[in-house]
Amino acid sequence: MESFIIEGGHSLKGTITPQGAKNEALEVICATLLTTEPVHIQNVPDILDVNNLIKLLQDIGVKVTRHSRNDYTFQSNELNLDYLESTEFVQKCAKLRGSVLMIGPILGRFGKATIAKPGGDKIGRRRLDTHFQGFSSLGAKFIHDEERDVYQIKAKKLKGCYMLLDEASVTGTANIIMAAVMAEGTTTIYNAACEPYIQQLCHILNTMGASISGIGSNLITIIGTNELHGAEHTILPDMIEVGSFIGMGAMVGENIRIKNVSIKNLGLIPNAFRCLGVKIIEEDDDLIIPQQRHYIIDSFIDGTIMTLSDAPWPGLTPDLLSVLLVVATQACGTVLIHQKMFESRLFFVDKLIDMGAQIILCDPHRAVVVGHDRHKTLRAGKMTSPDIRAGIALLIAAMSADGTSTIANIAQIDRGYQDIELRLNQLGAKITRINK
Repeated sequence: MESFIIEGGHSLKGTITPQGAKNEALEVICATLLTTEPVHIQNVPDILDVNNLIKLLQDIGVKVTRHSRNDYTFQSNELNLDYLESTEFVQKCAKLRGSVLMIGPILGRFGKATIAKPGGDKIGRRRLDTHFQGFSSLGAKFIHDEERDVYQIKAKKLKGCYMLLDEASVTGTANIIMAAVMAEGTTTIYNAACEPYIQQLCHILNTMGASISGIGSNLITIIGTNELHGAEHTILPDMIEVGSFIGMGAMVGENIRIKNVSIKNLGLIPNAFRCLGVKIIEEDDDLIIPQQRHYIIDSFIDGTIMTLSDAPWPGLTPDLLSVLLVVATQACGTVLIHQKMFESRLFFVDKLIDMGAQIILCDPHRAVVVGHDRHKTLRAGKMTSPDIRAGIALLIAAMSADGTSTIANIAQIDRGYQDIELRLNQLGAKITRINK
């Protein structure tokens, strides 16, 4: 198992460019299954989750051409449909959360798919009911194979319909859209997720010949088509990595420039950090985080304690609450972090408490952070990364701490961040990767 050794107390200075968006990459790469023609995708992040998905696509017969590190062409003209139902394929899918996004396009194009419970972060229950209900509404039938504990999904021909999703699930919305683009008739999805990732998925599908309207809203209309063709697409910068770099700039930065962030697609992310008192300068499409010797948490207009909580887009993404929580530990003031969507995501705060942070974990969803206002530095510690976002939050804490820290299970961080230690070391960090 690989670990990071982090020597704390080193300031970061310079320019960093965010990678392509992980969540968008998983969606648009799976969308290439909908056509026999080549699909060229640029700015693909070189990270574990994306690379594992690409390997899985190659296993089922997708032709993958890697033009450069972040530049690929995918062609799905000779797929091994028998392998899609094999135990080996199902076992590989079970280890990768992103594999669930293959179901929609495979079902839409071939009328059948097999699904096992996918892997991923240990952040609480992540149900697939929304996916199943959407496929059922389109006319698919589910058969539970108890011996293998998998579900077989079949449909002679998917038929468009009106559906109201029980939750604005991002992966659920993406899966249903990819299934519906080749369904017969018109599909209307209400309470759809509308994150930039979903918008980008709709844009590439329209480029491929789909007819999707309502992009960017929670009411999406899809007119089915019989065939899709090739396309070219460029993935957006990863908004979660941008937010992570803002957090690093606030905690240990000496003037960091984050380049080409696509400000218009960041939503509430910059304002959430500004609520903690973090100064952020926008210059063209870059963000500049000046050195933050002192940042004061805002309160609400009536004087009550600031609350930062997650919500479906255009609300604040849950993926950044861990980073915001760490940044708050050195702010002046108090903030309530309310993680509504996943009941285990705040459990990493016990490690921050061990490092000297003043945090009260009220319940699995709420934590109150009383900032040190830099009067007390966090202590170094030995930690284990439970998920991608907690891992990066612990890395930020370790970089700001007094002493040398160890973070184990950094494969979790690698799932979402490309060459993170190399890129941060170029800014002045002291992070070493070890294998033991």
